[in-house]
Amino acid sequence: MNDLLNNKITNIPQKPGVYQFINDKGEIIYIGKAKNLRTRVRSYFQKNKYQTPKNQSMIKRIVDLEWIVVSSEVEALLTEANLIKENKPHYNINLKDDKSFPYIRITKEPYPRIFITREIIKDGSQYFGPYTDVYVLRRSLKAVYKIFPIRSCDFLLDKETIKSSKVDLCLDYHIKKCEGPCQDLVSEEEYNKMIKRVISFLHGRTKETETYINDQMLKAASETRYEDAATYRDQLDAIRNFKEKQRKVAADFDDRDVIALSRKDNMCISVIIRIRNGRIHSREKISMNISDETDSDIIEIVITQFYLNSDFIPKVINVFEIPTNKEQLINWLKEKRNGNVSIKVPIKGDKAREIRLAKQNAKLLLGEWIINRTKRRELIPKMIHQLQEDLQLKIPPRRIESFDVSHLAGEDTVASMVSFVDGKSKKSEYRKYKIKGVNGIDDFAAIREVVFRRYKKLKDEKLSFPDLILIDGGKGQLNMAISALRELGLDYLLVIGLAKRLEEVFVPGNSDAQSIPKNSPSLILLRKIRDEAHRFAITYQKQKRNKKVRKSIFDNVDGMGPKRVQSLLKTFNGIENIASTDSKTIANKANIPFKIAEEILLMAKKFQIEEKPK
Repeated sequence: MNDLLNNKITNIPQKPGVYQFINDKGEIIYIGKAKNLRTRVRSYFQKNKYQTPKNQSMIKRIVDLEWIVVSSEVEALLTEANLIKENKPHYNINLKDDKSFPYIRITKEPYPRIFITREIIKDGSQYFGPYTDVYVLRRSLKAVYKIFPIRSCDFLLDKETIKSSKVDLCLDYHIKKCEGPCQDLVSEEEYNKMIKRVISFLHGRTKETETYINDQMLKAASETRYEDAATYRDQLDAIRNFKEKQRKVAADFDDRDVIALSRKDNMCISVIIRIRNGRIHSREKISMNISDETDSDIIEIVITQFYLNSDFIPKVINVFEIPTNKEQLINWLKEKRNGNVSIKVPIKGDKAREIRLAKQNAKLLLGEWIINRTKRRELIPKMIHQLQEDLQLKIPPRRIESFDVSHLAGEDTVASMVSFVDGKSKKSEYRKYKIKGVNGIDDFAAIREVVFRRYKKLKDEKLSFPDLILIDGGKGQLNMAISALRELGLDYLLVIGLAKRLEEVFVPGNSDAQSIPKNSPSLILLRKIRDEAHRFAITYQKQKRNKKVRKSIFDNVDGMGPKRVQSLLKTFNGIENIASTDSKTIANKANIPFKIAEEILLMAKKFQIEEKPK
């Protein structure tokens, strides 16, 4: 332990809060909460205390820590959940689906809109979810739009907009899918009464909506408004069809969520079954990578992350194992729900059967995940496995990015980056670079610049990195690439160099070339990728060269204006064809004087000799 870390641990407050462990690259690798920060953090560094394998690995990498004092254990729980969601530290459980959970959003507007979103905006809007099954989500929203005349436009409708008649009635009004709030054809009060019925419907309480619509249908029929009565009848049919797709599992009508999980090795699936009005409203799943966490730890994390952004918390949450920090969770959920919440482990009866159902679903989904992962492994080409073996890599390098540099005698230096996935080029991810910070012929500095720019962008935008980086060049270029990655704190990325002359492969930390058989499929693949990077760089350089030629090489020839230069290049299709012909042909085909043609030929040949790309 370094002096800085030791001093921080000594002076950490004895208050509730959140702590963050940081590695030598300045990255947060773990976030935790504590009732007493000093006691909890110290426990990681006690020599005689047993630590799990995960903690042992983590402790070796801690060089610094930060802490945040909060007012209560509940606030610590919430702060920890938000920080984990934002930073996704390496040693915290990674909820694989969490990043893209969709929700149904009801906006905070005079006339609210309802739509699917993956972005949580804290502006007073209400959010229903999260949904891990997009099919169920879309089915629910489709039912809402079929039953309720909700506006589908994106306009901000307020009193001023409506009064000025800025928004015209659309087709939805004429086919009775909207009541026309844009033209003040329905009051704000009536519209928001409907939104309350939508909220009740999304909570799974369809009976209230059925009763209301049935009453409206009978009233319309008694007043001989048969068209309106038919509309209400269709809405009732939509509700009944929606209910039929929800399996009935209980005789009681209490709202509750049922949570169970199944795990194997480092893989875990948690299933959340939402039960509303005695029916299964939806089945959500969360997949995650785990290490040595207990089932109780995992249940705590699932509950925290699942309900973090949801506006609906059921009164009862049934689990197959009591979560760690149960009381903190209950206090937080009570505050969020503004009402009582209980977390229980049912032992017998219908609720115990629901737990077994959730457990069975989790087990089946875990088996499906394992099978799919096995299939993906089998789909990896043999040459990728061979490359993994030849380079002694821990994982198969399925995604490879390669760099090359090209210039015109030290001028207009450019670089290319090509991307290969499972041995096949992915041209949509190719990139061209104009080298900005290099003067003259300096391939080393150019490689350093392009590698730095590429991976700084990926790091800043939190995009995924390749499994392997291939540099066109030997030890010098390789060292420059490593230097750039080290500056970014990314020197853990795998990078190799492939020299052109002897097809030698260089890896960091080894001055000798890697001994890969010349006929190995892996070396053939590396050559293919390297050559593609070279081709792409040369092509880009030629484009720049031709553009430069069009702008400058013949500009100083008397009698050659921009139009005549353009016509000349178009006639001969480039500078190389001009240099390979004679003055008479140039004069005849381009329709220019012979003396000008002679001068053009001399300049073209001079350019071809002196300005060759590397």
